[in-house]
Amino acid sequence: MKNMLNIITIIICLWLSWGRADGAQKRESGELSFHRIQASSLFPSLPAPCVLPPRVSNTKSSLHVVNRHGPCSSLSSKKATISPDHDEILRLDQARVKSIHSKLSKKLTARDRLSQSQSTVLPATDGITLGYGNYIVTVGIGTPKHDLSLVFDTGSDLTWTQCEPCGRNGTCYPQKEPIFNPSSSSSFSNVSCSSPFCDSLASQGRVKNCLAPNCDYGVGYGDRSFTIGFLATEKFTLANSDVFDNVIFGCGVNNKGFIGIAGLLGLGRGKVSFPSQTAMTYNNIFSYCLPSSPEYTGHLTFGSAGLSNSVKYTPISAVPYSASFYGLDIVGISVDDKQLEIPSTTGAVIDSGTVITRLPPMAYAALRTAFKEKMSNYKTTLGRSILDTCYDFTGQETMNIPKVSFSFKGGTVVELDSIGVLYVFNKSTVCLAFAGNNNDDDVTIFGNVQQKTMQVVYDGPGGRVGFAPNGCM
Repeated sequence: MKNMLNIITIIICLWLSWGRADGAQKRESGELSFHRIQASSLFPSLPAPCVLPPRVSNTKSSLHVVNRHGPCSSLSSKKATISPDHDEILRLDQARVKSIHSKLSKKLTARDRLSQSQSTVLPATDGITLGYGNYIVTVGIGTPKHDLSLVFDTGSDLTWTQCEPCGRNGTCYPQKEPIFNPSSSSSFSNVSCSSPFCDSLASQGRVKNCLAPNCDYGVGYGDRSFTIGFLATEKFTLANSDVFDNVIFGCGVNNKGFIGIAGLLGLGRGKVSFPSQTAMTYNNIFSYCLPSSPEYTGHLTFGSAGLSNSVKYTPISAVPYSASFYGLDIVGISVDDKQLEIPSTTGAVIDSGTVITRLPPMAYAALRTAFKEKMSNYKTTLGRSILDTCYDFTGQETMNIPKVSFSFKGGTVVELDSIGVLYVFNKSTVCLAFAGNNNDDDVTIFGNVQQKTMQVVYDGPGGRVGFAPNGCM
């Protein structure tokens, strides 16, 4: 009996030793189920210098992607000495989400959509609200080129900018750079009403007016901002090397409701989007990386140059009532390697303009519960704006944040960067960067906080979207 007890004791000791060794091996190999992050990475001191990545200088078809509040932004007059108004960011984000849900809602009848698209007044709820528009790129327009800061948007097709002179009954909002003047460009030309691109406006729910020889347009957004003008063709220059003649864009002469930016670069799936118009050169492929914080820059790269070897792809799915959005199928979500109980397949859109990812109510509740369990050692604080799960990290030097992963159709599993799990107001208010939709039938939106630091690839011919880690390097 004594020998048997000794054997059992040895087995237990070996089992415990193996468990400790296995845990140590996982720690050494980095296979932890949480992110250990330094407080300094979440709360950088200001002002901070602008940090440029090597990718943009090495790839001619790349543009710098900058946060409009950061030190690299031409729109930031005091170079990141002023913190962004987070409540305003999230208010505008909610307005964008509301307009996306309205546009893609099953509750809108075909008659409603037809009346919106044929309206002679602006379709006030048909366009997608621009929202906060965190990320901008600089594009050269005209001959000689006029550098303009444009928000890039994967949920919109039409590229547009403000144009002089502003209409007799219209206005142009204040922008940082001088407003583009077509009369000063030798490559500018109007688009006629007989152009097929003019006809395509009506099919995309945009106002079309052909009372004059030119093709007028109007795009109304859900927050009552709008741009009205005419279609034109112009020379577009990317990074001083890739030049495209006869790019169709909107020349807005009556615009309202936007702040600072010169306009928008449409990266949607429609025929008039910039990737579609440059497909002969770039094969309708583009990628981007959104920087981890305002003092860093990311990139927007057209074509397949510089794509990571570690990109994992998932098929693009159809999006009801919209030919612009890129649809994805989410088949699972995990927290700390634990699979959550959510609907087997959740249809979603990936959107560069939405800040916070929106999930079905049941999926968000499961995510929040699992996250809270893993964060029980940290001091909680009141929620803020649309975010209800927040923590006070005052006095913390390091934090262990549970890993969050999304599983997409086709077996693609994407682990979010730690910065893609949290939304930081300040040291005393750091929140889970997800929110629940109001209704089960509202579309899920994979937002830009969750996309940070990843290389996100849009492959039009392949009908797929890809993800790879460390995309801004």
